[in-house]
Amino acid sequence: MGSADLNAVFFGPRREEGEGKDGASSSTSPPAPRKHIIQVSTYQMCVLLLFNNREKLTYEEIQSETDIPERDLIRALQSLAMGKASQRILIRYPKTKEIEPNHVFFVNDSFTSKLHRVKIQTVAAKGESEPERRETRSKVDEDRKHEIEAAVVRIMKARKRMQHNTLITEVTEQLKSRFLPSPVIIKKRIESLIEREYLARTPEDRKTYTYVA
Repeated sequence: MGSADLNAVFFGPRREEGEGKDGASSSTSPPAPRKHIIQVSTYQMCVLLLFNNREKLTYEEIQSETDIPERDLIRALQSLAMGKASQRILIRYPKTKEIEPNHVFFVNDSFTSKLHRVKIQTVAAKGESEPERRETRSKVDEDRKHEIEAAVVRIMKARKRMQHNTLITEVTEQLKSRFLPSPVIIKKRIESLIEREYLARTPEDRKTYTYVA
């Protein structure tokens, strides 16, 4: 299964045009649109592209128009509509545990993230076999490796030189809204970047790194 980057714009909470809280005309300017790059799987991309021309879609409509296998479609929709309310790409109604054919999905215009580039993780589908679960876990772990390395490179490119523990702390801080990487995993990604000559240890202190331009 491939992946794709989508340019997305979120316009903030919806309100009837020209209406304030009391129904009176409001002069308050609408919030500025928030732009993000959303990293998604191919199936997630197929689902999201439907919302370019539609405000809302039922599960049946999405399935009919994408022809995605049922289990894969449910997994894609769960991934897009899960997590904290402000960090879901899609909103599902009604909010029951299982997805039903008549459930309605629409874009969460209140979506917020501190990150410009947002990676949507894929959840494990109900009824997956153990090998399938391992494959899903492996894909998630691989995605997280790339996210950790990208965070390390961003920080080191800006700071040029950092001590190991300080770098671990800053990487954790950058990624905590997505997931909490362990210091051991971060250390392994740092070592991988050193092997590939993105970073280097300083001669006087092996626990201090420099960015290799």
